[in-house]
Amino acid sequence: MQIKPEDLTRAAEVLNALRDEIGKAVVGQREAVDQTLVALVASGHVLIEGVPGLGKTLLARALAKAMTLAYARVQFTPDLMPSDITGHSVLDASTGTGMGTLRIQRGPVFTNLLLADEINRAPAKTQSALLEVMQEYQVTLEGQTLALPRPFMVIATQNPIDIEGTYPLPEAQLDRFLLKINIDYPTQAEETAILARTTQEQAGDDLPLANVVARLDERAVLSLQRMAAHVRADERVLDYAVRITRTTRDWPGLSCGAGPRGAIALVRAARATALLQARDFITPDDIKHQALPALRHRVALAADAQLEGRDVDGLLRSALDSVQAPRL
Repeated sequence: MQIKPEDLTRAAEVLNALRDEIGKAVVGQREAVDQTLVALVASGHVLIEGVPGLGKTLLARALAKAMTLAYARVQFTPDLMPSDITGHSVLDASTGTGMGTLRIQRGPVFTNLLLADEINRAPAKTQSALLEVMQEYQVTLEGQTLALPRPFMVIATQNPIDIEGTYPLPEAQLDRFLLKINIDYPTQAEETAILARTTQEQAGDDLPLANVVARLDERAVLSLQRMAAHVRADERVLDYAVRITRTTRDWPGLSCGAGPRGAIALVRAARATALLQARDFITPDDIKHQALPALRHRVALAADAQLEGRDVDGLLRSALDSVQAPRL
Protein backbone atom coordinates (compact mmCIF):
# COMPACT_ATOMS: atom_id res chain seq x y z
CA MET A 1 0.00 0.00 0.00
CA GLN A 2 1.36 3.38 -1.05
CA ILE A 3 0.76 6.08 1.54
CA LYS A 4 -0.43 9.33 -0.01
CA PRO A 5 1.67 12.45 0.77
CA GLU A 6 -1.38 14.30 2.08
CA ASP A 7 -2.12 11.40 4.45
CA LEU A 8 1.44 11.54 5.77
CA THR A 9 1.15 15.28 6.37
CA ARG A 10 -2.21 14.88 8.10
CA ALA A 11 -0.89 12.06 10.32
CA ALA A 12 2.06 14.17 11.46
CA GLU A 13 -0.25 17.13 12.16
CA VAL A 14 -2.61 15.00 14.25
CA LEU A 15 0.27 13.53 16.26
CA ASN A 16 1.78 16.98 16.82
CA ALA A 17 -1.59 18.16 18.10
CA LEU A 18 -1.72 15.16 20.44
CA ARG A 19 1.79 15.98 21.68
CA ASP A 20 0.74 19.57 22.34
CA GLU A 21 -2.27 18.45 24.38
CA ILE A 22 -0.09 16.21 26.53
CA GLY A 23 2.29 19.15 26.96
CA LYS A 24 -0.53 21.11 28.63
CA ALA A 25 -0.18 18.70 31.56
CA VAL A 26 3.36 17.32 31.33
CA VAL A 27 6.20 19.84 31.58
CA GLY A 28 9.30 18.83 29.62
CA GLN A 29 10.01 15.10 29.22
CA ARG A 30 9.80 15.54 25.42
CA GLU A 31 11.62 12.27 24.73
CA ALA A 32 9.30 10.29 27.02
CA VAL A 33 6.23 11.84 25.41
CA ASP A 34 7.48 11.09 21.89
CA GLN A 35 8.32 7.49 22.75
CA THR A 36 4.87 7.01 24.24
CA LEU A 37 3.34 8.30 21.00
CA VAL A 38 5.61 5.93 19.05
CA ALA A 39 4.28 3.00 21.08
CA LEU A 40 0.69 4.12 20.47
CA VAL A 41 1.18 4.41 16.70
CA ALA A 42 3.09 1.11 16.58
CA SER A 43 0.24 -0.63 18.45
CA GLY A 44 2.60 -1.57 21.27
CA HIS A 45 2.78 -1.39 25.04
CA VAL A 46 5.11 0.82 27.04
CA LEU A 47 6.81 0.49 30.42
CA ILE A 48 7.73 3.78 32.13
CA GLU A 49 10.30 3.69 34.92
CA GLY A 50 11.36 6.44 37.29
CA VAL A 51 11.50 7.33 40.96
CA PRO A 52 8.23 8.50 42.55
CA GLY A 53 7.00 11.99 41.70
CA LEU A 54 8.42 12.45 38.18
CA GLY A 55 5.09 12.39 36.31
CA LYS A 56 4.81 8.78 35.13
CA THR A 57 1.13 8.51 36.00
CA LEU A 58 0.49 12.06 34.78
CA LEU A 59 1.87 11.19 31.34
CA ALA A 60 -0.46 8.19 31.04
CA ARG A 61 -3.47 10.16 32.29
CA ALA A 62 -2.73 13.05 29.91
CA LEU A 63 -2.52 10.68 26.93
CA ALA A 64 -5.83 9.10 27.94
CA LYS A 65 -7.57 12.46 28.23
CA ALA A 66 -6.16 13.61 24.88
CA MET A 67 -8.12 10.78 23.20
CA THR A 68 -11.76 9.72 23.36
CA LEU A 69 -10.85 6.08 24.04
CA ALA A 70 -12.08 3.99 26.97
CA TYR A 71 -9.63 4.22 29.85
CA ALA A 72 -9.08 2.17 33.00
CA ARG A 73 -6.52 2.23 35.77
CA VAL A 74 -5.34 -0.59 38.03
CA GLN A 75 -3.25 0.28 41.07
CA PHE A 76 -0.94 -2.69 41.57
CA THR A 77 -0.47 -3.73 45.21
CA PRO A 78 1.01 -6.82 46.91
CA ASP A 79 -2.46 -8.25 47.57
CA LEU A 80 -3.84 -7.71 44.05
CA MET A 81 -5.15 -10.92 42.47
CA PRO A 82 -5.10 -11.84 38.74
CA SER A 83 -8.91 -11.87 38.69
CA ASP A 84 -8.89 -8.24 39.83
CA ILE A 85 -7.37 -7.43 36.44
CA THR A 86 -8.87 -9.88 33.96
CA GLY A 87 -12.24 -10.57 35.61
CA HIS A 88 -13.97 -13.57 37.15
CA SER A 89 -17.17 -15.58 37.14
CA VAL A 90 -20.03 -14.94 39.56
CA LEU A 91 -23.12 -17.00 40.35
CA ASP A 92 -26.21 -15.23 39.04
CA ALA A 93 -29.28 -16.38 41.01
CA SER A 94 -31.69 -14.08 39.17
CA THR A 95 -32.29 -16.40 36.21
CA GLY A 96 -35.37 -18.00 37.77
CA THR A 97 -34.14 -21.56 37.32
CA GLY A 98 -33.55 -22.05 41.02
CA MET A 99 -29.97 -23.17 40.45
CA GLY A 100 -28.38 -20.01 39.15
CA THR A 101 -25.89 -19.67 36.30
CA LEU A 102 -22.31 -18.55 36.07
CA ARG A 103 -21.91 -15.08 34.63
CA ILE A 104 -18.62 -13.58 33.46
CA GLN A 105 -17.73 -10.34 35.21
CA ARG A 106 -15.22 -8.57 32.98
CA GLY A 107 -12.26 -6.87 34.63
CA PRO A 108 -10.74 -3.44 33.98
CA VAL A 109 -8.53 -4.88 31.24
CA PHE A 110 -11.49 -4.66 28.84
CA THR A 111 -10.71 -1.13 27.73
CA ASN A 112 -8.67 0.71 25.11
CA LEU A 113 -6.00 2.25 27.32
CA LEU A 114 -5.02 0.45 30.51
CA LEU A 115 -2.79 2.14 33.07
CA ALA A 116 -1.03 -0.50 35.17
CA ASP A 117 0.23 1.82 37.88
CA GLU A 118 3.30 0.71 39.86
CA ILE A 119 3.15 -2.69 38.22
CA ASN A 120 6.18 -3.99 40.08
CA ARG A 121 4.49 -3.65 43.47
CA ALA A 122 2.47 -6.80 42.75
CA PRO A 123 4.01 -10.32 42.82
CA ALA A 124 4.81 -12.26 39.64
CA LYS A 125 1.56 -14.28 39.80
CA THR A 126 -0.49 -11.12 39.37
CA GLN A 127 1.87 -9.54 36.86
CA SER A 128 1.58 -12.64 34.67
CA ALA A 129 -2.17 -12.03 34.30
CA LEU A 130 -1.23 -9.53 31.59
CA LEU A 131 0.80 -11.97 29.47
CA GLU A 132 -2.08 -13.24 27.32
CA VAL A 133 -3.66 -9.80 27.31
CA MET A 134 -0.58 -8.01 25.96
CA GLN A 135 0.42 -10.62 23.40
CA GLU A 136 -2.87 -11.96 22.04
CA TYR A 137 -5.30 -9.14 22.89
CA GLN A 138 -7.66 -11.56 24.56
CA VAL A 139 -8.63 -12.99 27.96
CA THR A 140 -9.58 -16.59 28.74
CA LEU A 141 -12.19 -16.85 31.51
CA GLU A 142 -13.96 -20.10 32.46
CA GLY A 143 -12.87 -21.64 29.16
CA GLN A 144 -14.22 -18.73 27.14
CA THR A 145 -11.88 -16.62 25.00
CA LEU A 146 -12.95 -13.00 25.07
CA ALA A 147 -11.41 -10.51 22.64
CA LEU A 148 -10.31 -7.11 23.87
CA PRO A 149 -11.46 -3.91 22.16
CA ARG A 150 -9.09 -2.38 19.63
CA PRO A 151 -7.04 -0.32 19.80
CA PHE A 152 -5.61 -1.66 23.05
CA MET A 153 -2.53 -0.37 24.83
CA VAL A 154 -1.00 -1.02 28.24
CA ILE A 155 0.96 1.80 29.84
CA ALA A 156 2.71 0.38 32.89
CA THR A 157 4.65 2.45 35.39
CA GLN A 158 7.21 1.10 37.79
CA ASN A 159 9.63 2.33 40.40
CA PRO A 160 13.29 1.32 40.14
CA ILE A 161 13.75 -2.19 41.54
CA ASP A 162 15.94 -0.96 44.39
CA ILE A 163 12.93 0.91 45.84
CA GLU A 164 11.46 -0.87 48.88
CA GLY A 165 8.41 -3.07 48.25
CA THR A 166 9.01 -3.82 44.57
CA TYR A 167 9.22 -7.11 42.66
CA PRO A 168 11.20 -7.58 39.44
CA LEU A 169 9.03 -8.19 36.39
CA PRO A 170 9.38 -11.64 34.77
CA GLU A 171 11.47 -11.64 31.59
CA ALA A 172 8.54 -13.01 29.57
CA GLN A 173 6.43 -10.04 30.56
CA LEU A 174 9.17 -7.49 29.97
CA ASP A 175 9.48 -8.82 26.45
CA ARG A 176 5.82 -7.97 25.81
CA PHE A 177 6.54 -4.25 26.12
CA LEU A 178 7.49 -2.58 22.86
CA LEU A 179 9.47 0.14 24.66
CA LYS A 180 10.83 0.86 28.10
CA ILE A 181 11.05 4.57 28.86
CA ASN A 182 13.24 5.96 31.61
CA ILE A 183 12.04 9.25 33.11
CA ASP A 184 14.72 11.34 34.79
CA TYR A 185 14.62 14.43 36.97
CA PRO A 186 13.51 17.65 35.19
CA THR A 187 15.81 20.58 34.58
CA GLN A 188 15.71 23.51 37.00
CA ALA A 189 13.61 25.59 34.59
CA GLU A 190 11.19 22.70 34.06
CA GLU A 191 10.91 22.11 37.79
CA THR A 192 10.07 25.77 38.35
CA ALA A 193 7.37 25.54 35.66
CA ILE A 194 5.98 22.40 37.31
CA LEU A 195 5.84 24.19 40.65
CA ALA A 196 3.97 27.15 39.15
CA ARG A 197 1.52 24.94 37.27
CA THR A 198 0.63 22.65 40.17
CA THR A 199 0.32 25.26 42.92
CA GLN A 200 -1.27 28.27 41.25
CA GLU A 201 -5.00 28.47 42.01
CA GLN A 202 -5.06 24.80 42.92
CA ALA A 203 -5.78 23.13 46.23
CA GLY A 204 -4.59 19.61 47.01
CA ASP A 205 -2.76 17.18 44.73
CA ASP A 206 -5.10 17.08 41.73
CA LEU A 207 -3.32 16.34 38.46
CA PRO A 208 -3.20 19.38 36.11
CA LEU A 209 -5.39 17.87 33.39
CA ALA A 210 -8.16 20.47 33.14
CA ASN A 211 -6.85 22.07 29.93
CA VAL A 212 -6.21 18.82 28.02
CA VAL A 213 -8.69 18.38 25.13
CA ALA A 214 -9.40 15.14 23.24
CA ARG A 215 -7.87 15.14 19.76
CA LEU A 216 -8.11 11.52 18.57
CA ASP A 217 -10.91 8.97 18.55
CA GLU A 218 -10.83 5.21 18.08
CA ARG A 219 -11.03 5.36 14.28
CA ALA A 220 -8.19 7.88 14.05
CA VAL A 221 -5.89 5.77 16.21
CA LEU A 222 -6.60 2.61 14.21
CA SER A 223 -6.00 4.55 10.98
CA LEU A 224 -2.61 5.76 12.24
CA GLN A 225 -1.65 2.23 13.26
CA ARG A 226 -2.59 0.82 9.85
CA MET A 227 -0.65 3.59 8.14
CA ALA A 228 2.45 2.91 10.26
CA ALA A 229 2.33 -0.76 9.29
CA HIS A 230 2.77 0.28 5.62
CA VAL A 231 5.80 2.53 6.13
CA ARG A 232 8.51 1.13 3.87
CA ALA A 233 11.57 -0.63 5.31
CA ASP A 234 14.56 -1.29 3.05
CA GLU A 235 16.13 -4.74 3.41
CA ARG A 236 19.43 -3.11 4.42
CA VAL A 237 17.66 -1.33 7.29
CA LEU A 238 16.04 -4.60 8.38
CA ASP A 239 19.45 -6.25 8.32
CA TYR A 240 20.82 -3.38 10.45
CA ALA A 241 18.15 -4.01 13.09
CA VAL A 242 18.98 -7.71 13.14
CA ARG A 243 22.72 -7.09 13.43
CA ILE A 244 22.18 -4.73 16.37
CA THR A 245 20.03 -7.29 18.15
CA ARG A 246 22.45 -10.15 17.54
CA THR A 247 25.38 -8.05 18.76
CA THR A 248 23.78 -7.78 22.21
CA ARG A 249 23.85 -11.57 22.63
CA ASP A 250 27.61 -11.83 23.07
CA TRP A 251 28.48 -8.29 24.12
CA PRO A 252 30.85 -8.09 27.14
CA GLY A 253 28.98 -7.06 30.26
CA LEU A 254 25.64 -8.49 29.15
CA SER A 255 24.69 -11.91 30.44
CA CYS A 256 21.67 -12.17 28.17
CA GLY A 257 20.99 -10.47 24.86
CA ALA A 258 17.79 -9.55 23.04
CA GLY A 259 15.82 -12.17 21.15
CA PRO A 260 14.14 -11.87 17.74
CA ARG A 261 11.33 -9.81 19.28
CA GLY A 262 13.93 -7.12 19.90
CA ALA A 263 14.54 -6.63 16.18
CA ILE A 264 10.79 -6.67 15.55
CA ALA A 265 10.33 -3.95 18.17
CA LEU A 266 13.10 -1.87 16.59
CA VAL A 267 11.44 -1.91 13.17
CA ARG A 268 7.91 -1.28 14.51
CA ALA A 269 9.14 1.67 16.58
CA ALA A 270 11.15 3.00 13.62
CA ARG A 271 8.05 2.89 11.39
CA ALA A 272 6.08 4.90 13.93
CA THR A 273 8.99 7.36 14.26
CA ALA A 274 8.97 7.91 10.51
CA LEU A 275 5.22 8.56 10.55
CA LEU A 276 5.65 11.18 13.28
CA GLN A 277 8.03 12.93 10.89
CA ALA A 278 5.70 12.60 7.87
CA ARG A 279 7.90 10.04 6.10
CA ASP A 280 6.78 6.81 4.41
CA PHE A 281 10.16 5.09 4.84
CA ILE A 282 12.46 4.33 7.76
CA THR A 283 16.13 5.23 7.97
CA PRO A 284 19.04 3.73 9.92
CA ASP A 285 18.81 6.76 12.22
CA ASP A 286 15.24 5.77 13.12
CA ILE A 287 16.52 2.33 14.15
CA LYS A 288 19.42 3.81 16.09
CA HIS A 289 17.21 6.34 17.88
CA GLN A 290 14.88 3.61 19.14
CA ALA A 291 17.58 1.09 20.08
CA LEU A 292 17.76 1.97 23.79
CA PRO A 293 14.02 2.06 24.57
CA ALA A 294 13.39 -1.04 22.45
CA LEU A 295 16.24 -3.15 23.87
CA ARG A 296 17.10 -1.99 27.41
CA HIS A 297 14.47 -4.26 28.99
CA ARG A 298 15.34 -7.24 26.79
CA VAL A 299 18.96 -7.63 27.96
CA ALA A 300 20.45 -8.46 31.35
CA LEU A 301 23.51 -7.02 33.05
CA ALA A 302 26.26 -9.50 33.93
CA ALA A 303 27.29 -9.82 37.57
CA ASP A 304 30.81 -8.47 37.00
CA ALA A 305 29.41 -5.44 35.16
CA GLN A 306 27.12 -4.76 38.11
CA LEU A 307 30.07 -4.88 40.49
CA GLU A 308 31.92 -2.41 38.27
CA GLY A 309 28.97 -0.01 38.43
CA ARG A 310 28.16 -0.21 34.72
CA ASP A 311 24.62 0.20 33.39
CA VAL A 312 22.60 -1.36 30.60
CA ASP A 313 22.23 1.84 28.57
CA GLY A 314 25.98 2.42 28.51
CA LEU A 315 26.68 -1.11 27.32
CA LEU A 316 23.97 -0.87 24.67
CA ARG A 317 25.45 2.39 23.37
CA SER A 318 28.83 0.68 23.02
CA ALA A 319 27.27 -2.26 21.21
CA LEU A 320 25.32 0.09 18.95
CA ASP A 321 28.47 2.04 18.02
CA SER A 322 30.16 -1.19 16.96
CA VAL A 323 27.51 -2.00 14.33
CA GLN A 324 28.02 -0.21 11.04
CA ALA A 325 24.89 1.48 9.72
CA PRO A 326 24.01 1.00 6.03
CA ARG A 327 24.23 3.85 3.55
CA LEU A 328 21.00 4.25 1.63
